[in-house]
Amino acid sequence: MNIVRAGFYSAIATGARLLAALVVIKLVAWFAGPEGVGKLGQFTSLMSLLAVLAGGGISAGIVKYVAEYRHDPQRLARLLAAALWYALCASVLMGCLALLFSRQLAVWLLDDAAYAGLIRVLAVAQLGIALVNYILAVINGFMDVRRLALIQVLGSLLSIVMVIWLARWLHLYGALLALIVSQLLWLVVGLPAWWRSPYFQRSMLRLRFDREMTLRLAAFSVMTLTAALVSPLVNIAVRDHLALQLGWEQVGYWQAVSKVSDAYLLFLTAAINIYYLPKLAAIRERAALVAELRNAYRYILPVVVVLAAAVYVLREWVTRLLFSADFAPANALYAPQLAGDVVKIASFILSYVMLAKAMTRLFVISECVFAASYLALVYVFTAHFGLVGAMYAFAANYLAYLAFNVLVVRHYLGGL
Repeated sequence: MNIVRAGFYSAIATGARLLAALVVIKLVAWFAGPEGVGKLGQFTSLMSLLAVLAGGGISAGIVKYVAEYRHDPQRLARLLAAALWYALCASVLMGCLALLFSRQLAVWLLDDAAYAGLIRVLAVAQLGIALVNYILAVINGFMDVRRLALIQVLGSLLSIVMVIWLARWLHLYGALLALIVSQLLWLVVGLPAWWRSPYFQRSMLRLRFDREMTLRLAAFSVMTLTAALVSPLVNIAVRDHLALQLGWEQVGYWQAVSKVSDAYLLFLTAAINIYYLPKLAAIRERAALVAELRNAYRYILPVVVVLAAAVYVLREWVTRLLFSADFAPANALYAPQLAGDVVKIASFILSYVMLAKAMTRLFVISECVFAASYLALVYVFTAHFGLVGAMYAFAANYLAYLAFNVLVVRHYLGGL
C-alpha cells in the first residue's frame, strides 16, 4: 500500500475523528464560552497524557516491531505477549495514581474541585483505554489501514452520539465525561473487527513477561512517553502562564486557534503516523529511505500549504462556525499559527526517522530541549507582543526543530 492509498483511508478516519472533536468544541463553546474552551483544552491534555501512560507508551513500539516481525510468528507472539503484560501493569499503576490525586488534579487543571469525580472516572477507564491502544497498534503494525479506518469511523460516530446526549444533559461536565466514555465505546467496534482479521490469533491476548521484548519496548516507549509527557505538560504551562498574565478568556482565543490547527493537521499527521512509522521501521537501505522521504515531501507538503492558506482565507467563517461570534478576537492569531503549521509538518516527516530507527537518547534530548525553548519563547514573545506572541513562539520553535532534524537525517543517511 502506498502513501496515496493510505492517505485516503486515513483521511476518512481522520474526518470522522475531526467531526467528533468539532462537535465537542461547538457544544462547549455554546454552553461555557471561551473559558469553557480553555478548560476543555486542559482536560484533553490530561486525557492525552494518561492515555499514553496507561498503555506504557508502547503503541509506537508495537507498530514498529509488528511491522518487523509479522513474518516471524515466534518473535511476534513473544512481542505481543510482552506488550500486553506491559500495558496492563502500566494502566493499573496510572489508574491508581489518578484516583489517589484526583482532587489535586481537578484543582490544578480546572480550578474546581467539583471535577474530581470526573478525574476518578478517567482513572477507572485507563484499563479499557490501554486495550484500545493495543488493538489499534497491532492493526497499524500489520498496515491494515482499511480496518483501522473502519474502527475509527464507527468509534467516532458512537462518540458523537455520546457527546450530544451527555452535553445536553450536563453541559460542560457532560461533554468532558463523554470524552472518557466514548474512548471505551471504541472497544465495541475494535474487538470484533480485530477478531475477524486474517492475522488475529488467540495468542495475541496472552500475558507474559519476556525480558528481551520488554527491554525493546521499554527503550522505544521512553521516546513515546517523552513526547507524550512533554507536549501536554508544556501546553498546560503555556495555558497557566497566559491565564495568569492575560486571563482565561484570552486562553480561550489561543485554544480556539490551536484547536483549528490541530483539526486540519489531523489529516496529515494521521497519514504520517499510520503509513510512515511501520514503513520507515522496515526499510534498511539508504536509497529506499531517501525515496520514501522525498515522496513524503512531494505529496504531503503541498497539501499542508493549501490547507493552511484555505484556513487563513476562511478564518472568520471558520471561527464563527466552530465556536461563536464571541471568539472574533481569535482571528488575529491565525497567520503565525498557520505558518508554524507548515514548518511543523515539514519537521515531523524527518523526525519520524528518529522514532522508526529507535534513536532513543537523541529523540528524548531533542524533545526536552525544544519543549523548554518553546515555553521560554512564549514567555519572551508574549511579554513583547501580547497573546499573538504565543503563536510567534510556536512558529519560531518549529523552524529551529526543522533545522535540527535536517542535520539528524543527513548524519543518519551518511552512515548507511
